[in-house]
Amino acid sequence: MTGGAPMIAARGVRQVFRTGGREVTALAGIDLTVGAGEFVCLLGPSGCGKSTLLNAIAGFTAPTAGTLEAGGRPVTAPGPDRAMVFQEYALFPWMTVEKNVAFGLELKGAPRAEIRRTVDAWLAKLSLQDFRDRYPKDLSGGMRQRVAIARALAIDSPVLLMDEPFGALDALTRRNLQDELLRIWSELRKTVVFVTHGIEESIYLADRVVVMTYRPGTVKQIVPIALPRPRDPASPEFNELKKSIAQLVMEEQLRHQEAEARGATAD
Repeated sequence: MTGGAPMIAARGVRQVFRTGGREVTALAGIDLTVGAGEFVCLLGPSGCGKSTLLNAIAGFTAPTAGTLEAGGRPVTAPGPDRAMVFQEYALFPWMTVEKNVAFGLELKGAPRAEIRRTVDAWLAKLSLQDFRDRYPKDLSGGMRQRVAIARALAIDSPVLLMDEPFGALDALTRRNLQDELLRIWSELRKTVVFVTHGIEESIYLADRVVVMTYRPGTVKQIVPIALPRPRDPASPEFNELKKSIAQLVMEEQLRHQEAEARGATAD
């Protein structure tokens, strides 16, 4: 973590869901801090609680136990200090690209001239100028995600939360958007918490990779990524990191499979 007070602090965060008359512990005692301007990836097998933790940081769900702070203040609900980008794009289909990007600013009651300037700037930054009057149905998956990112960044939140935003995209589009995101992050130095199941993606993007255990989710290991940017996935250093992180994830995947096998035997 970078020096100074953390931008995000999770202390003893526990999340229990009640479904079908039984309790499922999704998170068990998460302790994690993220510094201002840091790019952190949450990585782990399906069911490890990555998205659950991100939703708690966003304020969409309240932890069963423990505390969460953003910018030194308790997280009790969603707020304009934390912008969210989802995998499913979450655009309003009845709004044009321009209106989607402007939505958060209009919700805040920003002056019309400021909205126009900000929307124009983000459409330009993300190469969306020629699509401002299009509707989401007329755009490719990659273009829709550009709109979702522009909308999140337009409100100028210090924290950007991203839940597998490139997971549904083809490899080339994904890499292009990863590079776009890194370019914007290096310019603005937002605090980014990025959920992914891609080991290579996490190493390519992050300052630190937080490897989580299979349910109940805890922090298994935090791996600092000291490689200089731009990073080369073909380099020996990159692949050494990829191998060691893959081993950590595979241990949890095997634990998941063993738990499922025990459950099937019990049935």
